[in-house]
Amino acid sequence: MAAPVKYLFETEFGQEAKRAAEPRIALSEHQQLVALARQEGEAAGFIAGETRAMASVERQRAIALGDLGDRLTVAAAALTALEGRLEAEAIDIAVAVARKLSEALVAREPLVAIRDLVSDCFANLRSAPHLVVRVSDELLEDARTELTRLAAERGFDGRLVILAEPGVPLGDCRIEWSSGGVMLDRDETARRIAEAVGRYIASTSGTAEALS
Repeated sequence: MAAPVKYLFETEFGQEAKRAAEPRIALSEHQQLVALARQEGEAAGFIAGETRAMASVERQRAIALGDLGDRLTVAAAALTALEGRLEAEAIDIAVAVARKLSEALVAREPLVAIRDLVSDCFANLRSAPHLVVRVSDELLEDARTELTRLAAERGFDGRLVILAEPGVPLGDCRIEWSSGGVMLDRDETARRIAEAVGRYIASTSGTAEALS
């Protein structure tokens, strides 16, 4: 049996408790842990700051892209409108040039279009008993000579009547037969061309607006 330990009154229990409560870690290790904690805190702060900065950059980029998209939409609409105007102007110019050219050709050779139209009538109306061609006063004699010769060439056996018609412009004519007639009217043709051009421009403008 082990001998009992004697209680010594000089023992200080407060000192024992103090030693038991003292940390059991070396100072150097404690300093390392403090430094590590500080680094981790700084890293976390840096990451949080970087995250906020990136979010701000993304917002700014989204705003910039939205603004750019709006500007591109406006530019595209302006370009479409410009293209429409240029196309309309180009067509108007082409029609004007064609009309001027037609007028110049008629002034130089006023019988050309008339001869072509009468020739078609001869080809399709061989059995017609008569054909009446009305032309301008100043073109009467030339038309009579040229169309009489053309009737013989085309084998037209009907009666060909060529008359001067007041009010018929130079280069135009009216052709009549027993069951019908046809008219060469450059002003009417120009009006119909202008209407067709207007419809085309209107349709392309409507398509462009629908696409935009």
